[in-house]
Amino acid sequence: MKLDLQNNLKKYRRPFLIAGPCSVESEDQVMAVAKSISEQHQPALLRGGIWKPRTRPDSFEGVGAIGLPWLVNAGKEVGIPVTTEVANAKHVEAALSAGVDVLWLGARTTVNPFAVQEIADAIQGTEITVMVKNPINPDLMLWVGAFERFQKAGINDLVAIHRGFSVYKHPKYRNVPNWEIPIALMEEMPEIPLICDPSHISGRRDGLLNVAQKAMDLNFAGLMIETHNNPDKAWSDAQQQITPEQLKLLMNQLILRKASIQEEGIDFIELQRKKIAEIDDQLFELMKQRMQIAREVGDYKREKNITILQTEHWKKVIEQRLAKAEELELSIDFLRSVLDAIHQESIRHQTKVMNPGMR
Repeated sequence: MKLDLQNNLKKYRRPFLIAGPCSVESEDQVMAVAKSISEQHQPALLRGGIWKPRTRPDSFEGVGAIGLPWLVNAGKEVGIPVTTEVANAKHVEAALSAGVDVLWLGARTTVNPFAVQEIADAIQGTEITVMVKNPINPDLMLWVGAFERFQKAGINDLVAIHRGFSVYKHPKYRNVPNWEIPIALMEEMPEIPLICDPSHISGRRDGLLNVAQKAMDLNFAGLMIETHNNPDKAWSDAQQQITPEQLKLLMNQLILRKASIQEEGIDFIELQRKKIAEIDDQLFELMKQRMQIAREVGDYKREKNITILQTEHWKKVIEQRLAKAEELELSIDFLRSVLDAIHQESIRHQTKVMNPGMR
């Protein structure tokens, strides 16, 4: 069945919802979850993992192809198209033969261009919809490249899923969202709808609403939320799954804001944007002056044969500036990223002065 999600997402009530268990565990389980979800909140797609790429070899790695008809039949029973993850050509062949409506690539697959190409080759000539999760590492071009491989194979019904990026022991997220990367994807490939996966970003039930709301505020097209009748007993990712009743509550709590500015507010917004543009111009002019000073410092260091990087001075600068974060009403992370960017640009200017032949 051709869903043509990319062109028809606007027909669905925002947010476009994908729900279902992390893993298909049994025929009875996926049927029960599908029925419960459809009673509580009719999603646009029913998801279920058949093959699970786990970090540790002794973890549950999915029931395998035997579960495909369970998922497909559950979808037919409740009248909802189904989607599952594929990681190689054999998965693709089995899923298509079973009647799966939509395929998705997981983060561990997107990071591997060889695997992406293998899947693109396997579905060439079909009209299947493909959803691509971001790679596990924060690399925009890997994500873009995956879409390009499918486009070259003639697959144009493509959807992006933002599930966050791998990180070691983050206090808040299982996978840090790095929202600037999906925003950059919107700029790079505006034709591709973007869906958020709060389950994998948060990794915990109590964080789902905040992530989902942030995605809606950034005008994402939809959400993928792992849903299970008995999450605590789930065979995989139990801590991040919610019941169909909790899913309904979460969806009802979302604030869906307008994507465009209403006519009566245009004058106000345009005035504020003009003010911001003027301040930006001032900031860039000041930055130009700062880099001129950096070049003068570079001249001095060259004459005195002094290294560009002065570690102790830089540490003091960082400490002094970050100490003012609260006073400036700016986050420490933002200040640090700005300081690092300025520092790198200063080093670039000094390098040109001290080593004219280098870039």
